[in-house]
Amino acid sequence: MVPDMICDPFADLLSSTIECILEIVLTSKNVFIERKSFAELSAYLNRIVPFLKEINRKNITDSIPWENVIQILNRQTVDARQLILECSKKNKVYLLMNCRLIAKRIENITREISRALSCIPLASLDISSGIKEEIVEVIDSMRTAEFKTAIAEEEILEKIDSGIHQRNVDRSYANKLLVSIAEAIGVSTESSALRREFEEFKDEIDNARLRKDQAEALQMDQIIALLERADAATSRQEKEKKYFIKRKSLGNQPLEPLLSFYCPITREVMTDPVEIPSGHTFERCAIEKWLAEGNLCPMTSTPLNNTMIRPNKTLRQSIEEWKDRNTMITIANMKLKLSSAEEEEVLNCLEQLMDICEQREVHREWVIMEDYIPILIKLLDLKSRDIRNLVLEVLCVLAKDGNDAKERIAEVDSALESIVRSLGRRIGERKSAVALLLELSNCKSVQESIGKVQGCILLLVTMSSCDDNKAARDARDVLENISFSDDNVILMAQANYFKYLLQRLSSGSSDVKLLMAKTLGEMELTDHNKSSLFEEGVLDSLLSLLSHGDVEVKQAGVKALLNLSSLPRNGQEMIRKGVMRPLLDMLYRHRASQSLRELVAATITKLAFSASSEALSLLDADDDIYELFSLVNLNGPAVQQSILQAFCAMCKSPSAANVKTKLAQCSAVQVLVQFCEHSNTNVRSDAIKLLCCLIENGNGGVIQEYVDQNFVETLVKIIKTSQDEEEIASAMGITSNLPKSPQISDWLFAAEGLPVFSEFLDEVKHKSSCKLQLVENAVGALCHFTVSINQPTQRIAGLVPKLIRLLDLGTSLTKNRAAICLAQLSENSQTLSRTIPKRSGLWCFSPSQVELCPIHRGICTLETSFCLVEAGAVGPLVRVLGDPDPGACEASLDALLTLIKDEKLQSGAKVLAEENAIPSMIKLLDSPSPRLQEKVLNSLERLFRLVEYKQRYGSSAQMPLVDLTQRGTSNIKSVAAKVLAQLNVLHDQSSYF
Repeated sequence: MVPDMICDPFADLLSSTIECILEIVLTSKNVFIERKSFAELSAYLNRIVPFLKEINRKNITDSIPWENVIQILNRQTVDARQLILECSKKNKVYLLMNCRLIAKRIENITREISRALSCIPLASLDISSGIKEEIVEVIDSMRTAEFKTAIAEEEILEKIDSGIHQRNVDRSYANKLLVSIAEAIGVSTESSALRREFEEFKDEIDNARLRKDQAEALQMDQIIALLERADAATSRQEKEKKYFIKRKSLGNQPLEPLLSFYCPITREVMTDPVEIPSGHTFERCAIEKWLAEGNLCPMTSTPLNNTMIRPNKTLRQSIEEWKDRNTMITIANMKLKLSSAEEEEVLNCLEQLMDICEQREVHREWVIMEDYIPILIKLLDLKSRDIRNLVLEVLCVLAKDGNDAKERIAEVDSALESIVRSLGRRIGERKSAVALLLELSNCKSVQESIGKVQGCILLLVTMSSCDDNKAARDARDVLENISFSDDNVILMAQANYFKYLLQRLSSGSSDVKLLMAKTLGEMELTDHNKSSLFEEGVLDSLLSLLSHGDVEVKQAGVKALLNLSSLPRNGQEMIRKGVMRPLLDMLYRHRASQSLRELVAATITKLAFSASSEALSLLDADDDIYELFSLVNLNGPAVQQSILQAFCAMCKSPSAANVKTKLAQCSAVQVLVQFCEHSNTNVRSDAIKLLCCLIENGNGGVIQEYVDQNFVETLVKIIKTSQDEEEIASAMGITSNLPKSPQISDWLFAAEGLPVFSEFLDEVKHKSSCKLQLVENAVGALCHFTVSINQPTQRIAGLVPKLIRLLDLGTSLTKNRAAICLAQLSENSQTLSRTIPKRSGLWCFSPSQVELCPIHRGICTLETSFCLVEAGAVGPLVRVLGDPDPGACEASLDALLTLIKDEKLQSGAKVLAEENAIPSMIKLLDSPSPRLQEKVLNSLERLFRLVEYKQRYGSSAQMPLVDLTQRGTSNIKSVAAKVLAQLNVLHDQSSYF
């Protein structure tokens, strides 16, 4: 039995059928066309495989009907397999043209298989009920299955049929049709790919001829004739060859129209000729209007109606051919006129050419093949604005004809340069030029050339914001079309058009992001640019680069942030968005390159200066302050400089007090004192500036333990030799804030500090902030020489006139410090004033009468006793009492009060009264400074002990004193009440205050 079963032809045929079905299921996915239909057929066949396998297993071979069924199944599955093979191998365009036939073949195969399966006596078979139910369901589905081409494919076939019947469709119709075909069959729409597919299609038709399938070949020839009108289907050379063969056969002169071309009603050449039953022909609109007005046939006077009119296609074709012939000859004959020296003739010719081009697409094709484009481009060099403008318009119409025309324009030497030059001329010409560039930029092969023309992108960017809406829109569209190129995007950015740079920075590849970030980092940006970039969202894109895995990308992002952070509000936004954390992490990372560290440190510096004007904290954690400053000792000069500058900015910010405290805690002062002798002058300068910030405003105590003679000499040397005015001002600021002690004064004398500092007092005539700060700090430094007199007085005496001059010319701080110096000198005047020796011997031989100092009751000179009266300082000091700065007023008051100290009250009060100082002192009772108020009260209390001055000034002091008893501090109220008691306003025993 086994050998018989193996040789059973029925079983072999059934096994072969099953194998064929399984092959169909696998290969049906590879077809180029009708995928959905093949997938449906494959699904049906796959569902009958279990049934066929069960039949094979049961070895049912006992009837001829069974054999017929299997033979039909085998034949149809083989046909299906062959169809799949054809649809996987043949040209895709050819298959698309036959998609209706292919769908019909699939439907026939499906129904034949259904009919064959329905002949099987399922009821008598010994198989499971589940398999029976499944096969019944499959048979019913296959019997009613309908296979239709896809909607997109059907639309293409309908357009092809329509184009063939119209006979005279234009090139754009063929271009769009060919693109639709390419999209339907999954082929690139690039010209080269389309042409290759089209050539393969023609080869397929040649094979059909070899198979003697003439009907198919004839139909396909019509399709080829239609598609050959498309740009991609035929090469430029082939088109030109056909054109010139036809044109040369026409002669050189236009022909007059035949009489049959004229409409008997309008007496004009017809466009849409129609024929009536009598055989006469009319223009359609003319005869329809004639009949609508109730007229009879114009030739036979017989009744007619619109239904009796039919198109005369033959005559219409003849008229169109006559028009084409004459137009072709006209176009060929016009070129010489464009070379005329007469502007009017050239303009007329251009207008005629424009009219011809606008009539039909094929006319534009002829103009292009007649090589008008180089002639038109040459006309753009003429001086006539009207000619240039009209040429641009003609070129624009030609450019709309297709990519071939665009490429021809761009290929002419200096064509794009000439068009771009027109972008810089008057608005009318600019509009025409940008419209032409827009057309050209729609061609991929021309796009790159446009961006390379010098000045083109800059002019387009300028036009993109012009007042003419269409011109501006066209310019923006051109920029969009050429934005495919990274180089063009960079040029746009350099022209302040950042749209596409920002897009690439946000969503480009890593390489593109790197390039865009580098561009931003290296560009010279205006503040307006920087602000606009932030408004357009550049920050988020740059922040994402800081976490990029590629160090080069990360570094480019930091450099871009550095460039943008110089605008304070940008820096403030960066801080708010959390930029400091990734920057600090990069700076702390030991493996970071030196160049990256330098960029990060420089960026942090910029951010520090941005935060100094806002209530923003640059460093959120105290540990960051410690860690950041610790890096000063671990990096090169560039990073050291940036860190020092950053802390300097932070010490001038709203959080300065906290920063200074933390720096003091981490021994920053000690490091900075050492850096004052740094070999790098830039690092030294920034260290001195930061040190000055740390010890200003009375914080000189933090430096005391690090001050020695060497440090003092270093400061004086820097002040002598530095070329940096800010460094000099800071070094003097440090000096002025050093603790006041005889030892430091001696060190400064020894270092020749006195002449060095005093030299800067003359800078008061300059009004720059740096010069004024120099003077302020110089005067502060000079306080060390006036605090105690243990040096030759003549060396100090030269300062006094300069100090007095500063009381009138200096800033409030300068006045403050000058007054302190004078007060300190005045404290020594009583001791230095020379007493008059007692007379001895005969009166006639006694010394001549010597004028005594009214204050010190001895002989005072500027050089010996620094007497304020002798120096003429009282008046200037009194004027300082009117300064709006309480500190200057207080220092001046302190100096004046040295004149009424102790037993000098009577004589000093007289001098103050003579200089009108007391009214100014009374005005200071309204000062916002409680300490100054208290000093004034105490001085008035002493002055009003003298009846003369109590009577003279008491009434003017009364109201301010009363006011102080009501709103002053408890101590001030008490002293004010005491003075009021002196003035007899209050009882002197009152304890209310």
